[in-house]
Amino acid sequence: MSVQKLAIIGKEPPENYFHKGSDSGILDASVPLIQIPVVDIGLLSSPSTWKEDLHKLRSALSSWGCFQVINHGMTSLFLDQMRQVSKQFFSLPMEEKQKYSRYGDSIEGYGNDMVISENQTLDWTDRLYLTLAPEDQQKLKFWPENPEPFRKILHEFAIKSQQINEILLKAMARSLNLEENCFLEQYGERPLVTARFNFYPPCPRPEKILGVKPHADASALTILLPDKEVEGLQFLKEKEWFRVPLIRHALLINVGDQVEWML
Repeated sequence: MSVQKLAIIGKEPPENYFHKGSDSGILDASVPLIQIPVVDIGLLSSPSTWKEDLHKLRSALSSWGCFQVINHGMTSLFLDQMRQVSKQFFSLPMEEKQKYSRYGDSIEGYGNDMVISENQTLDWTDRLYLTLAPEDQQKLKFWPENPEPFRKILHEFAIKSQQINEILLKAMARSLNLEENCFLEQYGERPLVTARFNFYPPCPRPEKILGVKPHADASALTILLPDKEVEGLQFLKEKEWFRVPLIRHALLINVGDQVEWML
């Protein structure tokens, strides 16, 4: 059953959504706010302006493993359109969303957690998981045609995200005094690029249940478009959890395991 339907029913959630012991992170709104570096991508593109922001980038890589980016080439209008089509999809009737349901042995498509263990703690989220690149690996049967502009907007977001990814990987190398293309060369000519849309319905037991459990990203870089108004993302630093602030028009970049290993 979808988490959205569980929320509508309004009963006590099933036991396998409840976190126990040390796997829960911090289920407390009093978690302190952090101020992670904000990097201006526009300044990273020119040798005459990139010195200060390369320093910020290096600080972010060594201290946090995450940072916010501005002047990234996506207008505020476009980001709002991306958010809008996402919300419109999750607002569709269940039978319409189920046209894009994932298969039992695959994460691609619409659904929620794949259950692989009786003792598994589930996330309080429904999601849509799609492959963006390489294009010959896209499974368009899972790409929603409703709302109508969804595919076009997602395709544009994918192109712009990969441009940001290339700029950042080159800048990361420069910030570490390495050859500019060294990370890109390890990244490969046909990297796997995926998109994940998360929908978090109101939860009746927020003190016991998490939208997404504590985890590390297996990617090279994760580009996150957050909600405009609702906080929720937290980072673990030196065994303490911190909330991430919302910055208007910014994207959040998280360094995944692949780049952490390269660094």
